[in-house]
Amino acid sequence: MLRTFIQDTMRVRLLACLSAVIAFTGAHTDVQAQQSLSIEQVKEGLYAIMGSGGNVGVRVTDEGVILIDDKYPQNFDEIQELVGQVSDLPVRYVLNTHHHGDHSGGNVEYINIAEIIAHQNARDNMVRGDQDAPPRVVFTDQTAVYLGGVEVRAFYMGSGHTNGDAVIYFPDLKTVHGGDLLHGIAPFIDYGNGGSSKGWVSTLNNILALDFDTAIPGHGAIMDRSDIVDFRNQMEAVRSRMADLIRSGMPKSAASARIQTQDLSWTQAPNGLFMGRSIPGFYDEVAAELQP
Repeated sequence: MLRTFIQDTMRVRLLACLSAVIAFTGAHTDVQAQQSLSIEQVKEGLYAIMGSGGNVGVRVTDEGVILIDDKYPQNFDEIQELVGQVSDLPVRYVLNTHHHGDHSGGNVEYINIAEIIAHQNARDNMVRGDQDAPPRVVFTDQTAVYLGGVEVRAFYMGSGHTNGDAVIYFPDLKTVHGGDLLHGIAPFIDYGNGGSSKGWVSTLNNILALDFDTAIPGHGAIMDRSDIVDFRNQMEAVRSRMADLIRSGMPKSAASARIQTQDLSWTQAPNGLFMGRSIPGFYDEVAAELQP
C-alpha cells in the first residue's frame, strides 16, 4: 500500500516540485532571490503565487485583497505586481501561516499597508528570533476575516511543522491553505520552535475534518484531499519505521542512513530536506515516546 501511494502520488510531486526546494528557516541564496514568481488561479477569486519562498494565497474580494503569507522581503514588489493582475484593489490583510522568513519576510513591507494576523505562538517565535515586523493582531484558537462578502477563517489545529501553524480555510471555495503543514516534497519538523511529528498527525486529521477538496501547500503544486491523506499516511509510516529502528537498538548517529527506504519518498528527498534537518529531533521525539 505504501509503495502504491508513494509511486502514484508523492514521487510524481517530487519531480514536479524540485524547483520549489528552499531553505525552510527563511535563509535564501542569490538564485532563490532572483527566481521569478508566477500566479495561477486555484478557484474563482482565489489564486496562488508560486516561486521562491512559500506559496502565497491571494483571495480577491470586492473590498480588497487578503493574502496568505508574503514570502521574502525582496518579493514585495513582484507580489504586488502579480496581485495587480487579478485585482485593482489594495491588499487589506495578510494572514501568516507561521513565522519562517520565507513565509513572513514580506511583513516588513506589508505592515505599512495592511493588517497582519498570525497565531500567538507564531508571533512569539518571530519576536524571539528578532524578526522584523511581527503582526499586531494574533489569535489563539481561531479567527476570521470578513471582507467584501467573503469569509476567510484561520484555525490553530495543533503543533506540527512548528507550534504556531495556522490553517487557513476558504469555506465558500472548499479550499485550505496549509502553509508548511503541507509540502510537495518532504516536511521539515522545526523542533526548535515546537514542531512535533506526533502532533503533526493529529493536526492533519483535524484538517481532514474540514469540508474541502483543494489545498494550497506551503511549497509545491496544488493538492487535493487525497494528497493530504497520503501525506498523513506517510507521516505515520515514517514514525512507525523510526520506532521499529529504535526498538532494534539503532543509535541516533545511524538514523539518517538507516531510515532511508524506497517505500518512503521523504527519506529519499534531495538536499537533506527530511533527514538532514529533521532526523536528530525526530529520533529524540520517537525515542521519548517509547520510554516506559
